Amino acid sequence: MKAAIIEPDQTEVRSSRSGLIRDLVELVKARLTLLVLITTAVGFYLGAEGPVNFAALLHTVFGTAAAAAGAAALNQWWEHNLDALMQRTRSRPVPAGRMRPRDAVILGSALSVFGVAYLAFVCNALSAALAAITIIIYIFAYTPLKRVSTFNTALGAVPGALPPMIGWAAARGTLNAGAWMLFAILFFWQLPHFFAIAWMYRDDYARAGFQMISSDDRTGERSASQSVFFCMLLFIVAGLPAFLGIATVFYLLAELILGAVFVAVAMRFLKTRARADARRLFITSIIYLPLLLGALVLSKA
Repeated sequence: MKAAIIEPDQTEVRSSRSGLIRDLVELVKARLTLLVLITTAVGFYLGAEGPVNFAALLHTVFGTAAAAAGAAALNQWWEHNLDALMQRTRSRPVPAGRMRPRDAVILGSALSVFGVAYLAFVCNALSAALAAITIIIYIFAYTPLKRVSTFNTALGAVPGALPPMIGWAAARGTLNAGAWMLFAILFFWQLPHFFAIAWMYRDDYARAGFQMISSDDRTGERSASQSVFFCMLLFIVAGLPAFLGIATVFYLLAELILGAVFVAVAMRFLKTRARADARRLFITSIIYLPLLLGALVLSKA
């Protein structure tokens, strides 16, 4: 008598595969990685002299994507015990137990090394070096510093501001004022963006022992005032491309409007110090950046 052959339910198989894909997407912080790719592409486009080499652009974006995804996975591996203490992160694949820490660190390391090596061999050494610096600062400086000092936010803005420089370096092979200008825009943009997040989730961060400026800022005055300050600095710095000859006057007009709205929303947060206005500042920051970068690309001089 033949033994009955039990085949797995196809619905369960598809569910298992889709669950794994969702976990991988969350492990590499797909939305954050997408932002990295956009800023890298903008840096390449603005840094290109003459017609844009779209094949080289794709190679640059691909290598940077691998490096960014690897860094995100390593960050989640490092902090998985702390992520389990916070409501907003405890459902991530490693702290939730759906993925082993060993698998996360292996995947993160492989992607990081591959991304840097790909940029070195296919693009150039400068773009690869910048990608390596991004990973090193993000994993070995910013991540451990989060439990030590509030300076972690400013330090963490450095690797977040380097991707457009990677793109610029891949396109031009060198860094000049335009590349540093892009770095400054991304650096100052991140601070009010993150101050809003940190204040909204201050109790979560406190549970994990992270040292944020919002940790003992129960009224929100410090977080809101710092947000206004850096929005104003961004308002000034973001206008530089027009004066450096990188963009036309159209960009300057768009930047003035976008910057004024960003500052106004930050000042509202300072006035009310309400969670709803902190969230409004966070959402405004998400809308502001792609519109600004889009204006910069469309008005390239």
